[in-house]
Amino acid sequence: MVAVGIFVMVAALFAGGGAPQRAVDGLLGAGLGVSWAVPVLRVVADGAAVATGGAVLAVLLFLPADGGKLGSKAIRACQDAALAAGIWAVASIGGLIATATVILGIPLSHLAEHAEPAGQLTQVRALAAAVVLTAVLAVVLSGVKTMRGARLAAVLTIAALTGPLLTGHGALDRTSAWSVLATTSLVVHVVAATAWVGGLAAVLRYSRSRQAVEVFSTLALVCAVTMGITGLLTAEIHLGGRQEGWGLITQWVTTGYGALVLGKTLAFATLVIIGQLHRQSTLPQLEAGDPVAFRRLAVLELLVMAGTIGLAVALSRTP
Repeated sequence: MVAVGIFVMVAALFAGGGAPQRAVDGLLGAGLGVSWAVPVLRVVADGAAVATGGAVLAVLLFLPADGGKLGSKAIRACQDAALAAGIWAVASIGGLIATATVILGIPLSHLAEHAEPAGQLTQVRALAAAVVLTAVLAVVLSGVKTMRGARLAAVLTIAALTGPLLTGHGALDRTSAWSVLATTSLVVHVVAATAWVGGLAAVLRYSRSRQAVEVFSTLALVCAVTMGITGLLTAEIHLGGRQEGWGLITQWVTTGYGALVLGKTLAFATLVIIGQLHRQSTLPQLEAGDPVAFRRLAVLELLVMAGTIGLAVALSRTP
C-alpha cells in the first residue's frame, strides 16, 4: 500500500506543479534528495498512522473483550498498532528534520548550526509535538491490556493526527474565519479517512466475521459522507471560497491544485461505488460462507485508498 501511495504522490506532484526543484544557482538549498524525502516520509507516516488507527479501532469496535479485559486477538492488534506507531514516530522524525532543512534552505549537514531558528518554525514545532505523541502512543500500546487503555490510545492517535494538520494550507492565519473553517474541516476529514481506511485493513487482518463487517459497513458509510462533505468544503475554501461563478469552477481544471482535487474526487467516487458493490454483492456472499469475493474487492479498495492518500500528500505540497 505504501508503495502505491508513493508512486501516486510522485506522479501527482509532477502533474500538479508541486515537485521539488533544484535550488537557484548561487544558493545552497536543501538538495533534491532531502526535498523529495519530505513527501515520501509523509506517505510512510500516513500509512503507519492508518495502520495504528485501524488496529485501535478494531479493538474498540469488534474484537473480543471480557469485563474490560482484552482478548488475545485484541492484544495482538495492540501490539501491531504499537509497531505501526513506532514506524510513524520514526518517519515523523525524518520528516521533521527534512522539513526544517527545506524551509531554512540549507544542506542537511548545516542543520545543527541552525537548530535555534529551526525550533522557532511553526511547522517544525507541530511535527515535534506529533513525534512525541506517536512515541508515547507506541509505548502505551505496547502495554495495553484493557479497554480503558485502548480508549486512551484512540485519543492519543487523534491528537497525533491533528498536530501536523494545523500548519497546512491556510492554517497559519488563525485570525481568518476561512482559515479556521478550512483547518477544522481538514482535521475531521483526516480522522474520518483514517477510520475508514484503517478500519477496512483491520477487518481484513483481524476479523471477517459477519458482525465485524456489519459494524465496519456502518462506520464506512458515516466516514464516506463525512469525507465527502469536508473534502468539498476544504477544496472550495482553498480554491477561493469567496469567489463566485466561473472563477471558482474553472480553478478545478485550470490549476494544478484544482486538478489534483478533481482526481481525488474521482478516487473518492470510485470508493463509494466499491462500497455499494460490497453491500449488493460481496456481503451476501460473505454471509453465505464465501469470503473470497469480499476479500478481493476489499484489497482493490485498499489499493485505491492508498492512491488517494498519495494524492492527499501531493495536495498538501502543491501551490
